[in-house]
Amino acid sequence: MFKTYFEYIFELIKVVLVSLVIIIPIRYFLIQPFYVKGASMEPSFFDHEYLIIDEISYRFEKPIRGDTVVFRYPRNPQEYFIKRIIGLPGEKIQIRDGHVYIFNSEGEDGFLLEEDYLSEGIKTFSLTEDVIELGEGQYYVLGDNRTSSKDSRSFGAVDESFIVGRVMLRGWPLDRAKLFRTLEY
Repeated sequence: MFKTYFEYIFELIKVVLVSLVIIIPIRYFLIQPFYVKGASMEPSFFDHEYLIIDEISYRFEKPIRGDTVVFRYPRNPQEYFIKRIIGLPGEKIQIRDGHVYIFNSEGEDGFLLEEDYLSEGIKTFSLTEDVIELGEGQYYVLGDNRTSSKDSRSFGAVDESFIVGRVMLRGWPLDRAKLFRTLEY
């Protein structure tokens, strides 16, 4: 009996160690859970939804327009935000007449960003109509609920080093579970 008890404990320790060796790298380097707090991304994401964030893709490729990302808030890196990438490094962004305009090598005169994911009638407003130029490694992010979102209009561009990853999966609530892909503009 004494030997069996120690064998049981030894087996239990082995199972726990093997589990940790598998789970810890996945949790810290590949995917991460994220809990939505607030209304800034409605109707795409609601308060109290549980998401899985893909942390590894951006190690091999750059974020692209339309990706929904989780990032550390530039003014307080202890806080995390979820927003949609609107502007890419090297581009210029202008918000005027309730719409977002992008200026880049493909549209030097600017083009209207078609945002079909926004609720009907939603307009994008900013305190200024100035053209914002994004530097190397900077992204312009906006919430889908433009009237209730603290985003690049208030805190500026987000540096690539603050981006944690892109939203891969909504796991909760179950009736809204969904695998996310990048939008096509």
